[in-house]
Amino acid sequence: MRARLAKLWYRGFGGMVAAGTVLCAAVSATGPAAGAPRERPEPYAFAPDARSVEGASGTAQARRLAPGKTYRSVLPKAGKRYFRLELGATENAYVSATAVPAPGTEVTFKDGYSLAVENGDGITCRSARARFGSSESPRPLTAWAARTTGPGSGSCRNAGPYYVVVEQEGEAPRTAWDLELRFSAEPQLSTPGPSEAPTPEASLSPAPVAGAASTRAGGSGFATAPRLAHGVWQDHIRPGQTLYYRVPVDWGERLSAHVELGSLTDGVAGPDGPDGPDGPGGGRGLGRFVPSALVVDLFNPARGPVDQVQSSYDGKQKVAALGTLPPVRYENRFAGSDRVNGMRFSGRYYLAVHLRAAVAEQFGDERIGVKLRLGVKEAPAGFGPVPVYDGQPLPAEEFRPAAEEEAPEPGTDGPTASAFARGPVMRTVAFAAFGTGTALVLVLVVWTVVARRGSPGAGAPRT
Repeated sequence: MRARLAKLWYRGFGGMVAAGTVLCAAVSATGPAAGAPRERPEPYAFAPDARSVEGASGTAQARRLAPGKTYRSVLPKAGKRYFRLELGATENAYVSATAVPAPGTEVTFKDGYSLAVENGDGITCRSARARFGSSESPRPLTAWAARTTGPGSGSCRNAGPYYVVVEQEGEAPRTAWDLELRFSAEPQLSTPGPSEAPTPEASLSPAPVAGAASTRAGGSGFATAPRLAHGVWQDHIRPGQTLYYRVPVDWGERLSAHVELGSLTDGVAGPDGPDGPDGPGGGRGLGRFVPSALVVDLFNPARGPVDQVQSSYDGKQKVAALGTLPPVRYENRFAGSDRVNGMRFSGRYYLAVHLRAAVAEQFGDERIGVKLRLGVKEAPAGFGPVPVYDGQPLPAEEFRPAAEEEAPEPGTDGPTASAFARGPVMRTVAFAAFGTGTALVLVLVVWTVVARRGSPGAGAPRT
């Protein structure tokens, strides 16, 4: 019996050592050791299920994009790239493009790209341009174009082939950019819906949401954006980094967002940080100033830009506020303003928070605290009727907030930037270590019981 227990002991001990070895290896792979060079922020996290597709130089060779799918491609520094859509006569088609220049790429405020959806006769259905603008900081740029079948669609209402056209623009494009494409299809309503823009409402300036902040680590792309709800959330951001968060907003609800960039002391520890006496900030970074340092973008469920706010940074806390947006209504699509027009879907809305790379030159390459005060105001009583789409299945997942996982309650710390929350490797290690530890404890218990039975105990007769 003891021999068997000895074997179990060594197996359990060996398993524990093996789990520890894997754990050390995983930690080494996911985080730098003390004194190791800091890893640069991930420029963009492409969807893990993104399909590779090569853009064609003309329509004849254009590859087809399927609805509800995400694609990864390359946008060359010169020349248009074409992709094909096969559309019926009823659905609304939205195509978003996210261009990702490599970190350190030199860009100017004029640099960017154009995106368009054209019909078979070369007529543009809808086009858009994305620019780096005054921040002049290389970051993911997202735009959207569409073919809709509502009033004013003209020659873009027919079934047939349509083409997505993407092209870099600027004074002198220098390098090719990575590209993520998403094709979202929205069916018609089961019964005719509104066909006119809503009556403009008075602009509101709500007070920022108050309360204890919950920690939530932002994602590096749309696909990895964590879900947030009404409440206060905190994170950290580094110069040159863009963090993504998603907020489900249902029909009739109103979203507001106040994004706070903390003072230097919020994200810096130690005398070598920008706020320390030995750091490049010289104590408080007095006299240093970065215009358009904080850029906050809001995107709708089809990744269409809705609004953008910016803020400068001088080492003191700053706020970039989107304020309260219009309630989500189907008829918003007929409005002329992007801020209203974009709030046309019920579903996942996205916040992208970017910290300009030039902040590192003035205040050091350190993490700075960021806080998001998000308000999701419920639809007023009697709001309706709620739009109902025709047929099954329902629209793509990005238009269905009710189908999402349960959101963590504000005031509780949910998944953070820990490796456990971030990667399957650490989850596997954690569960393996837990299983090994449990088995080891059981072995020790059995060993103790048997040892007591086989040896003299209290009150046992001696022989």
